[in-house]
Parts: sequence; structure tokens; C-alpha cells
Amino acid sequence: MVQRVRKAVLPVAGLGTRFLPATKVIPKEMIPVIDKPVVQYAIEEARAAGIEEFIFVSAYGKESITQHFSPAPGLERQLEEKGKTAELALVRGATLSTIHTVIQENPLGLGHAVWCAWPLVGDEPFAVILPDDMVLSQTPCLKQLIEAHAKVGGHVVAVEDVPREQTNRYGILDVLSDDGKLAKAKGLVEKPAPETAPSTLAIIGRYVLDPIVFGELDKKTKGAGGEIQLTDGLNRTIDRVPFHGLRFEGRRYDCGTHVGFVEANLAFGLARPEMAAKLRPLVKNLLEMK
Repeated sequence: MVQRVRKAVLPVAGLGTRFLPATKVIPKEMIPVIDKPVVQYAIEEARAAGIEEFIFVSAYGKESITQHFSPAPGLERQLEEKGKTAELALVRGATLSTIHTVIQENPLGLGHAVWCAWPLVGDEPFAVILPDDMVLSQTPCLKQLIEAHAKVGGHVVAVEDVPREQTNRYGILDVLSDDGKLAKAKGLVEKPAPETAPSTLAIIGRYVLDPIVFGELDKKTKGAGGEIQLTDGLNRTIDRVPFHGLRFEGRRYDCGTHVGFVEANLAFGLARPEMAAKLRPLVKNLLEMK
């Protein structure tokens, strides 16, 4: 029987240099899409998937992330006194009961960030969520992964086909078998050149992982860019545990880029019935402007 996934690791230690000067004092994960920080969407997705414990791999100066998810008794009291029940519910709804934070002292790559969470994860399967990747879907993306993991075990990651010229931006699967929904991999390659990429099936920022990967990450082996790559660590475990890529239902928006961030705001705004009717003519007018 496959052990239930209860914990999620959220690597949030990055500097967010692409979004300077906004990120000079505000963590990039705290920049809002509509009215919620990007990281809150990730937390809500995880909660909806049954995650109970949240582990932030953070950096000094980014304390506002955990503060956002901590109780705010002063604010709650003021809202209650003013009868702002809807706003009070929003504030309380963002509070997490089980938060852990570990500091990544040096930015040594995603694999190193995940390794930092090892003492808090322990010897059980766990999720990894990269908040920059927002997914709009009927069923939460992480829930889809956890359901697939319950059937096949091992490592299960969210994947999507990307243009071949973009393979050098992603971890790419070397596919052994593929039923159109779930692809079993015989290997992984981190950021391969388009001409050498074994496929165009790319890993995006959602993972459900077997704890066996920690032993590989503990070796501190450096890969692409001189960093400790999570993809490399996973690749070295494929001979011991299965690795599957799930073509998830939904659409991903890369909020780590300016265009992706704007696109996410539009997409998530249009997904809200109370905003959609007003947004559509505004977008049309903008497109018609000379």
C-alpha cells in the first residue's frame, strides 16, 4: 500500500531578480495575482489535495511569507469590531496551523533546496510545489498527482509537451512507455539542447516524490549551471523506484516571467464570474488600441 502524502515543500528562497525593483523588499512569492499572493494559490492547491504540513525553504529577509500565513489577532479583532465578516473570513482562511521554515543558506539549486527540507519531511513521500508555476484547473493539479501516485508509487511529476526549441529550459523525460496520460520514464535530462533532447515532455513545478531522493541529493553532486539539480537526483533513483510524468488537466502559467505573470492575472481574473464580464471588454479594447 502506498503511503499517504501529507507534507509539501515549497522552495521560496530565490531572489526574484527578474522582478526587480518590485522584489527589492517584497518577496516575489508575495506579489499578488488579483488579490492573493502567488504563494497563497500554491498553498490553497495543496490544502485541496489533502496536504497537512507545509515546509517553506526560505532565505533571510523573506519572513513576510510565513507571516502572511500566521494568525493576525490585531487585524482580526479590528475587522470583527467593524463587522467586516467577509474580510475576516479571508484573513482567517489564509492562516495555516502547521508551518515549518528552514533557511537555505546558499542558493545552490532546486535539488539543494529540497534537500534542506529532509529533516522535516523524514522518511515518507512528499510533495514539492514551485509557486511560480500557477495551474488553473477543475481538479487541483497536486491532487491529480497524488491520486496517480496512490496507484503507481515512486516519483510522479506534472509534465507538459513544450516546443523543442524550449527543452533547454526544463527537465526532460526520456520516455519508456506512454499511454497518453501517464508516461513512464527510463531517464531524465536537465535542460538538454533541443537537438539532443530525448523528448519534449517537460517537468513543471509540481512533484510527488519518494524520500529515496534525499540520499542522492545528500551527495551534493553538481549538474547544469553548477547547481545541485533535483532532476539529476531523481534520475539516479530510477533504477530503484518508478518515475512517471502525468499530463495533468489544466493550464500552467509561468509567473516567473513578466508575460506569464500578466497572463496569469488575466486568466485567473476571467475565471472569476464576478470579474469576467468586466474584463472581457477591457481586454478587447486594449487589443484594438493603436
